[in-house]
Amino acid sequence: MFRFAHPQQTALRQAVTQAYRRDETEAVQDMLQRAQMSAAEQNGASQLARRLVTQVRESRKKASGVDALMHEFSLSSEEGVALMCLAEALLRIPDNATRNKLIQDKLADGDWKSHLNNSPSLFVNAAAWGLLITGKLTTPTSEQGLGAALTRMLGKGGEPLIRKGVDYAMRMLGKQFVTGQTIEEALQNGKEREKSGYRFSFDMLGEAAMTQADADRYYQDYVNAIHAIGKDAQNAGVYEGNGISVKLSAIHPRYVRAQHERVMGELLPKLKQLFMLAKSYNIGLNIDAEEANRLELSLDLMEALVSDPDLAGFNGIGFVVQAYQKRCPFVIDYLVDLARRNKQRLMIRLVKGAYWDSEIKWAQVDGLDGYPVYTRKV
Repeated sequence: MFRFAHPQQTALRQAVTQAYRRDETEAVQDMLQRAQMSAAEQNGASQLARRLVTQVRESRKKASGVDALMHEFSLSSEEGVALMCLAEALLRIPDNATRNKLIQDKLADGDWKSHLNNSPSLFVNAAAWGLLITGKLTTPTSEQGLGAALTRMLGKGGEPLIRKGVDYAMRMLGKQFVTGQTIEEALQNGKEREKSGYRFSFDMLGEAAMTQADADRYYQDYVNAIHAIGKDAQNAGVYEGNGISVKLSAIHPRYVRAQHERVMGELLPKLKQLFMLAKSYNIGLNIDAEEANRLELSLDLMEALVSDPDLAGFNGIGFVVQAYQKRCPFVIDYLVDLARRNKQRLMIRLVKGAYWDSEIKWAQVDGLDGYPVYTRKV
């Protein structure tokens, strides 16, 4: 039987708890104080940032295919936003009539002409022409000239063609954000970027487990993925090889604070086995960030894992921290202390954080006096 004692509410853990829905003005002022840098540090950071951004933008200008398309139709343009809305929604719409309405709504009013011949990529220019024509095809029948002619063509059965073309384009865009449908495919698709020095922490897309059967299936998927990543890494180590992130709510059907004792008794032993497997391959395994009300439960699990003698010396224990949460700096302070207490190196990844809009809505629905995340993303 796996025993676990709830960690003492140390000052650092109390700080995490107390900052749950901290006053935003106070939190921002505190962060500004923490972010103070000397003139030399500011200058160095500015120069490094400028160099990195310039290099990335130059390489993207020279890119082809979907990457060039994303560069031309950026989210700073109305057309880019229209494309992303379409990409997010189109594949989830079951009927053709609604798809047609969405295509007309998102494409008909776009200023696609302004994007013609802006890119050296033939793919982008062809896409811009296609979007221009598609926009014309979906405008009302009163339009004169070319628009009227194309609208007549639409009346003769052009909508299925548009749907097919847009569907194909959106699937191509989807591949930009989803590396593969299997871990083997994802590993293969990442090889080209690995040559440039990139390393990946693979994450399996999926929802929280609702049943034990769901959790068991997800758990086995993680086991299989660790084996695949570990064999592919060929003992490159946690820093030079790829790793994986685990979504804890996917491997336990009741991953909530009210079930603390059950989580510690049932999930912790299975989670430890995943970390032991990762240790055997010497790859990094990160506990992924989830909803704000699960954070301290994740920290309890992290405390148990880092202090476990069987995992002593394994530098691949990782934790993902969300910067949108007001508790972020206090979580980092706690993790630093946890590492020092156990003479252990940890892998900490700072991310902006998902669930932002959900956290705002949940707090409003519950009538709470504040939010766990900053209300302004800047």
